[in-house]
This record gives sequence, C-alpha cells and structure tokens, in this order.
Amino acid sequence: MSAFTIICISFLSVMIISLAIVVIKNIVMPKKASAIPKLIKQGRTQNAIKLAKQIILKEPKNYLAHYYLGKCYLKDNKSELAILEYQLVNECAVFGEGIDEIDFKKEYGQLLLKHHKTAEALKNYLLLTQMDPHNAENYFIVGTIYRDAGKADLALGYFKKAVTIDKRHAKAHGELGLMLFKIKKFSEAKNEINLAIRLNPENYSSYYYLGKIQKEEKDFISALKTFEKAQRDPEFKIKSIIEHGSCYMMCNRIDNAAVDFQRAIELDKTNMLPETLYARYFLASCYEKNRKLDLAIEQWTYIYNRNKSFRDVAAKLSEYSDLNANDYLKDYLTCANEEFALICKNAADKALKLEILTCESKKWGCAITAVDKREENWMAIRKQVSLYCFYREPNPLEDRVVQETLESLRKVNCQKAVLLSSSGFSLQAKRYAEGRPIELFDKPKLESILTAAGTK
Repeated sequence: MSAFTIICISFLSVMIISLAIVVIKNIVMPKKASAIPKLIKQGRTQNAIKLAKQIILKEPKNYLAHYYLGKCYLKDNKSELAILEYQLVNECAVFGEGIDEIDFKKEYGQLLLKHHKTAEALKNYLLLTQMDPHNAENYFIVGTIYRDAGKADLALGYFKKAVTIDKRHAKAHGELGLMLFKIKKFSEAKNEINLAIRLNPENYSSYYYLGKIQKEEKDFISALKTFEKAQRDPEFKIKSIIEHGSCYMMCNRIDNAAVDFQRAIELDKTNMLPETLYARYFLASCYEKNRKLDLAIEQWTYIYNRNKSFRDVAAKLSEYSDLNANDYLKDYLTCANEEFALICKNAADKALKLEILTCESKKWGCAITAVDKREENWMAIRKQVSLYCFYREPNPLEDRVVQETLESLRKVNCQKAVLLSSSGFSLQAKRYAEGRPIELFDKPKLESILTAAGTK
C-alpha cells in the first residue's frame, strides 16, 4: 500500500471519527435528554437522575437537562435540590427550546412558595400576570402573598381581579370574602363566601370564614354548624374547633367549650402551633368560671412560659399567686355553690358581726341581708338592714353591677349595700359608688375578712 493511500485512509478515518463525535453531541445527547421524562413517567426516577447528571457533566449549559433533573428531584421528594436546578434554569435558559416559559414559571413559583421565598415568588407571579393575563389563578396567588404580608389593600385588589377574570374561582371568592370581613363589610363578605361555597361545597375553608361572620352577628347556632363543616379542612381544623368552642363560651355552655379547647390542644402534636395558645387560654377561662383554679393556673403557666406577653396571662398569674398562701381565699374561689353560701354566712357572722336575715345563692355568688349585731339597738324593732353581695367573678366588677345593686335595694328593703369582690372593681365602678349608700370591698379586704372568720 502506497504512502498516499495510507494518508488518505488516515484522513478519512479522522473525518469519520469527527463526524461521529458531532452526531453524538448534536443528535444522540438531545435524544437522551428527551428520554428523561419517559423514565420519570415509568417510575424509574433514579435512572432519570443518573442520565440527567451524565448529560450535564458533558454539557453544563444543557438547561433542558437541568430542568428535567429538577423534575426528578421533585418526584423524589427532594425539593431543596429541585429549587437549585429550577433557579439555574430561570436565570440562564433560553425558553422555547424544549421548555415552555409559562409552565416553567408556574412550577417554579410553587417551589418558591413551598420554601418560603416569598419575595422571589411574588416577583415570579407578578410576571405571570403579565405573561398570562387571562389566568385568574396567577392573580389569586399574588393576592394570597400580599394577604400574608399584611398588605390588605393590595390583596383585596388582586382577589377582585381574579373573580373578574374567572367568576367561578371559588377560592378567590372565599378570600375576597375574608378581606371584606376584616374591614367590617360583613354583608358583602357573607355574599362572597356564600358564593364560594355554592361554587365548591367541598372547599371547607370557606365555611370557616362564614362561621366567623355568623359569630360576629351573634348567630351562634348557625356558627356552630358551620364550624363543624369547616373542621373537614385539615388546614383549618384546629382553628375551627377553637372557634366552635368560643361559640359555646358565648352561649355560656362552659363544659361544651372546654371539651372543644381540650380537643384542639390534643390535636397539636408538636405543641408549637400559635393557635393552640388561644385554645389553652380559653380553656383556662373555662376552668376559672368553673372554679377549677388549679387547672386554670396550669394552663396560664404553660402559656406564660411560651409567651410572657400573651394577653393578660401575667396579670392572671399575679392575681391568683396568693391562693397557696391563703386557704380561706382558695376555698372561697374554688368551692361548690352550696359550700360557697356557707363560707359567706360564716364571714358575715364571725368577721363582719352580722345577724343574718336571708342568704340566697346567685349565679355570680351569694346575696345576704343582715343587720349589725354590734349596734346597741340591733334587737330593736326598727333596725337598719343592709345587703351584702359576695362576688367571685373572674373579672373586675363594672359600674353596671353597682348601679343594678343600688336599684335593687328598695326591692329587698335595705338601706345600704356592700359589694365584696375577689377580682376588684373597675375605676368607673369606684367612681359610681362615691357619694352613694354603697361600699366596695376589694380582694385584700375580702381576704382579711375570710381570714378573720376562719373555718366554717
């Protein structure tokens, strides 16, 4: 074989090899990338990931392979890895070459929201409202982002835009109803939420908002039924149970309310949800009303350890801090109604030196009419009869209580009244009592009276 022939054969061999490389690079590799979705569909995720990585190793700028690798990670529940691939595609890819930009940005937006990258998600969905202006879902999601950021005016505008584009967007109607509810437009809010429920009766979050409106309207019977339906939504289950219990509280069905609050607490397996602090707070209120102060203090202590500034928990713990130091006050606050009347009679007799005429149990405590035994003429026919009202309400007594007591004096044939309260009196109550035939004994005075009286 001549040298020329050898040179020609060598040259042709090089050309064939080079051509093969070009073919593999420009034809075979894209075909391999396009094979990834098929592997994902077949459930062969690990094979798909391996193939995508092989392609990226040889072609780092093959963004279609990066996109498919991100999809593989999503399928494999590795969203923290998926978002890195999607971020690279979003920044560098030329869309249209195997990747639809609108579809991609929808997927990317959901990933950003899942990882609480709110600012980036907002930017992504605002862009989608321009790219796909007839899609109500984009406006709805922007509205929810603004809602969660506390920008109610912006949220309201985007929810309105969503229902304008798609009048059958149930969730948008529900959220619009909620925003209207928050700005006290109850009638409009109710209409929107009722429409959301008609469009999708299984969208149980809407029932939660409807229940809130019914509760605000003091339609507690309807609200109870509505919150029962709302409990079918996993996201709103605990909140709905708490609201259900609060309706019972407002109807003075304390035992029913306590059952709901206890159930809500038990459902929070992590003991970290902020709403269950409210359940504990309301449960403590139920215990307080039922004179189970040890249990109430247990709940207040738990809340205080989690959040020292939560409502009036610190004040409640301070108010009842002396229970362990004074058994007489503890008995006064925690005993049953029958025993409470005996404690009040004992205090009136031994500490206040009264001759008791009548003793009547009341919802708020005990009312006693009596005369002062210390007066020289207490045995006389005409003697001054006074009304003694023993209260153990959990909140300071308001001026309304003082006014009602004064109005009742004539009915019980008394000349003056004395109110004894374990929770004290409001400033308005003290001012109203000034210059009138009524005395106010606050907690320290009551405590000293109970101590002086001793045991029954």
